[in-house]
Amino acid sequence: ITLIFIALPSLRLLYLLDESMNPMITLKTIGHQWYWSYEYMDFKNHIEFDSYMIQPELNNSFRLLDVDNRTLLPMNNPIRTLVTAA
Repeated sequence: ITLIFIALPSLRLLYLLDESMNPMITLKTIGHQWYWSYEYMDFKNHIEFDSYMIQPELNNSFRLLDVDNRTLLPMNNPIRTLVTAA
């Protein structure tokens, strides 16, 4: 009986938290030890690329934050982001 009292509110919350939006783009982001992998999944051919940190060459660059391939996302559109680590 105790398990039923725990399970019913949990199932209700799972039902309420279910996604109902229709995203324009789904971006899958995979964090590796030293770089990021990205996949745009809503196209006929999946677009995949890796993003590595670049060494700071100028004093005004962001240390350990700047990358060679940046991710581009549209503004004012619903976007689904799937984030995981490898």
